[in-house]
Amino acid sequence: MKSTTVKKGVLAAVMVAFGVMGVKAQPPKGEQRKRPTIEELFKQMDANKDGKLSKKEVKGPLKDDFKKIDANEDGFLSKKEIEKMPKKKEERPSKN
Repeated sequence: MKSTTVKKGVLAAVMVAFGVMGVKAQPPKGEQRKRPTIEELFKQMDANKDGKLSKKEVKGPLKDDFKKIDANEDGFLSKKEIEKMPKKKEERPSKN
């Protein structure tokens, strides 16, 4: 009987610990998938600091949609082209 009580106590403690870790692992509400600013993107990705991003420099969604975003088809993404790129559905505000 004592053994069963100890096992239940340990199990409960482990479940609480995992629950707390899960809550802390998630970003606060409203900050989920926060999109970086254009300045932050260029700071992170513009390796040669020329003020434009080549396909070799970009990653993630910018790399996936490079041809769609590169409006003038010069092989580089400018800040203006990134500003004008279409937003993904999940980033658009709902119409309620």
